[in-house]
Amino acid sequence: MDFLTQLNNSNVLVLGAGVTGMSCARFLASKDIAFSLNDSRDAVLDAAMFSKEFPHATLSLGKWDTKLIAAADIIIISPGIDLATPALAAKRDDCEVIGDVEIYCRLKDTPILAVTGSNGKSTVVSLLAHIGEQLGKQVALGGNIGVPVLDNIALDLDCLILELSSFQLESMHSMQAVAATVLNVSDDHLDRHKTLENYQAIKQRIYSQASCAIVNRQDNRTFTSHNHQISFGDDKPGHNQFGLYQGALYFGEQKLVDIASLTIAGKHNAINALAALALGYELGWPLEDMAAALSSFEGLAHRCQKVSDKAGITWINDSKATNVGATEAAIEGLAAIKPAGSNIVLIAGGEGKGANFSPLAPLFEQALSVLITLGKDGPMLAQLKKGAIEVEDMEQAVECAYKHAKAGDIVILSPACASLDMYKNYMVRGEVFKQAVDELTLEEALV
Repeated sequence: MDFLTQLNNSNVLVLGAGVTGMSCARFLASKDIAFSLNDSRDAVLDAAMFSKEFPHATLSLGKWDTKLIAAADIIIISPGIDLATPALAAKRDDCEVIGDVEIYCRLKDTPILAVTGSNGKSTVVSLLAHIGEQLGKQVALGGNIGVPVLDNIALDLDCLILELSSFQLESMHSMQAVAATVLNVSDDHLDRHKTLENYQAIKQRIYSQASCAIVNRQDNRTFTSHNHQISFGDDKPGHNQFGLYQGALYFGEQKLVDIASLTIAGKHNAINALAALALGYELGWPLEDMAAALSSFEGLAHRCQKVSDKAGITWINDSKATNVGATEAAIEGLAAIKPAGSNIVLIAGGEGKGANFSPLAPLFEQALSVLITLGKDGPMLAQLKKGAIEVEDMEQAVECAYKHAKAGDIVILSPACASLDMYKNYMVRGEVFKQAVDELTLEEALV
């Protein structure tokens, strides 16, 4: 029985009415497959409009509907819903719980490059998409970025590039990627996954669904026993491996491109570029053409993005750094390339998601001139550096940074925390930072 027939013959429940859930609803409706949709939130969508668009679907809002869950043969779950949600205990033992990416993989044989990791995922997949487009390939981004994968299921692609979160990997087992990578593993989402070891194991599920595993030589939590693997790292590469050496990106003995010619700042982004090259190489894209395409990639908003040089200070918005590893990578990456005699001022803090901040302490002492903290877990971060300054909001943080920085210095917002204690999302937080920088006057710096 093919999977579409199985769906048609099953009692299908879509859990979650966000972007992913509604994409699943549109897909099922396009195939005339009956389904129910359930969300615990009351006001997530307009019930009348839903009934008009999906006249044959059942809608339940305001709580997790255990009756619908118990009756389901297949549950299509949105990645933001924890598989340990108590209401899911009502499902039958023979009920299959899957996500939208799993559905795509069962129905299409599009060549896939898959990326997971605690940090750098969006940069790597966006860089891959840019390279593919420069090479004249038909590519699309999916998973945790771009449009939901089922919205692209009718497209005839040369490659689908997937950014996969740990949440998505929990409900996947049918992907047959050409190559996949775990970029790095650090404390993140431990409020859901409980332990770093469990989080690592979920990330590593990506390797069993790929023909080639691409690992990070500097992070043993990415290592695998996969029988076909290549690596990238911050060192001289061996034969058929990728690495940073003498200020350039290399493949074995072959120099590909100077780090100085990359448009994305920091050593960590040069390593991200290596990961992208390794993935494209496994798909058969020419190395020289990929290396040439790197120089025209402009980077992503809120990811080590230079937003101003007011008063000769480099202001960097890295609001997407929502965990310890991302902030660590940003500071190390900037410290490796900053001009001699310049300093780094860091603005950090927010909702820590249960993370252990202590690994940042030595880096804060060695690499930062000033630490400014805010948000729910700002006081915890402030304990990691003597003389840290605690403030109430982003405007105060930016004014304080301006006061303590001099021309040639770098001020970076890299929170090591989620944003939801103060802002709708990390993007809003980044925009507030940018606005605060724009509204500063030189006189404020001298107060």
